[in-house]
Amino acid sequence: MDSADIDLLLHVARSGSLSGAAKRLSIAVSTVGRRLDALEATIGLRLIDRRMNGARLTPSGERIAALAEPVQEGLARINRTAAAMRQGGEQERVTISATEFIVADILAPALPRLFEQRPAISVILRSEAAVVSLAGREADVAVRMSRPEGNSLLAKKLPEQRLGLFASAAYLRGRDPVLLDLSAERLIVYDDSYGQLPEIEWLVAAGLEGQVAMRTGSTRALIAATKSGIGIGLLPIWAARLEGLTELPAPASIPGRAPWLVVHRDLRRLPGIRAVHAWIIDTFGRRNLVHAAGHSNHV
Repeated sequence: MDSADIDLLLHVARSGSLSGAAKRLSIAVSTVGRRLDALEATIGLRLIDRRMNGARLTPSGERIAALAEPVQEGLARINRTAAAMRQGGEQERVTISATEFIVADILAPALPRLFEQRPAISVILRSEAAVVSLAGREADVAVRMSRPEGNSLLAKKLPEQRLGLFASAAYLRGRDPVLLDLSAERLIVYDDSYGQLPEIEWLVAAGLEGQVAMRTGSTRALIAATKSGIGIGLLPIWAARLEGLTELPAPASIPGRAPWLVVHRDLRRLPGIRAVHAWIIDTFGRRNLVHAAGHSNHV
């Protein structure tokens, strides 16, 4: 039995599809299928239930994966420790995984401060909605929209992002925002790419789910669609104001959501990881102060 094939099984379990596992490992989907077929033949059990919309582990596959997880974690831990020892305890190349919007609009513009503090560091910014495996070194640090699970992970709550309802002048067409009846309007909101977000629960509780005309996991797409005038967007307030969109009154207070900064316990003391960890906290803190100041000026 090849341990790499067991690792492949775990990737399929995490991504929910053969194509997702193939993309993560940079191999062909056909290779993934062939190796899983060989693994099932070797074990003598059907491990994967292949469907039109993805793949799920069978009960047998789930049991095998549960046994394999700590083994793969142990191997990954050896690799992490060896890498740190080879570099004399230093790790100056750091891979950061976050959503498209956080990477492009929050972290990337703040990179000058990080390089000023640590000129020799090398950063890989990975824009992705999927939850990566820090244990498997798919990333060193991650920013996620929901709190991750796992005893090997350390998670810090970042400042909360406030959300509001916004529309373009083209959509309003001179109408008074205060007089709009949301139950008669088109709404564009986030999908469930990042899990069950609090604002989606708010939408359901407000009886507005039936008004949703578009869902997307991309904040940029959400902003672009709102600016185009197709509907009212449920957006991060600071981002919507930067785009010149008009804020609308909400029927009830919209809950904010807090990103989580995640790092593996085995990596947290490495100088490069520690520097990036502190830089991300500082970056979100600065963003929160600017947002708070903007809100104060707005009201």
